[in-house]
Amino acid sequence: MLKKPITDIFFDLDHTLWDFERNSALTYQQLFQDFDLEVDLGHFLEHYVPLNLLFWKAFREGRISKEKLRYERLKTVFDRMELRVSDRQINYLSEAYIENLSLHTHLLPNCMEILEYLHKGYKMHIITNGFEEVQTRKLLNSGIAHFFRTVVNSDRAGVKKPDPRIFHMAIEAAGIQPQSGVMIGDSLEADIQGARAVGLQALHFNVHKDPDHGVCPVILDLEQIKQYL
Repeated sequence: MLKKPITDIFFDLDHTLWDFERNSALTYQQLFQDFDLEVDLGHFLEHYVPLNLLFWKAFREGRISKEKLRYERLKTVFDRMELRVSDRQINYLSEAYIENLSLHTHLLPNCMEILEYLHKGYKMHIITNGFEEVQTRKLLNSGIAHFFRTVVNSDRAGVKKPDPRIFHMAIEAAGIQPQSGVMIGDSLEADIQGARAVGLQALHFNVHKDPDHGVCPVILDLEQIKQYL
């Protein structure tokens, strides 16, 4: 259980509030049509979804750059599908994906309801590893930006979760002691273990079906947050 009193809630964005997989699939569906690429979307996503998580892990750990992440995840998928797509097309597709991704605004089930519920009694914030220009548009376009008092992203912090410095920056921006805040996110490593390392409490939104653990309470639906707050 969480220790009370809690005054502030820190959310991850992608896979936690903003429905990344659904919005990403819709973006690629449209781009494949626009670029006249004959790509089976379902087959593409079978490769892309797990590979994207691996590339983001490498980016989070500083093993690849932003530019390499954007290019290599597509190059790797097309190679595995044995599709001949030129480097020029991949670069164009990568840029168009970033520009169009935030135009889709689907949120995860019960997101808006739980934000409205929590907004009445808590101060809320975002801590995200996503790229600043994209994450800002996601919040605004999906109509949830007004819920959050502060937004700390890895571009601005200069480090990525689970680096303690990004959490310290968020705690300082919120003006609280760590024990008064709780972090809610989908990544056990980046969100939960990172937050716990600096003294924040945590709820793990286990959308990726990670194995059972005793690090913190686990929820499988955003509605279950009400059981703890």
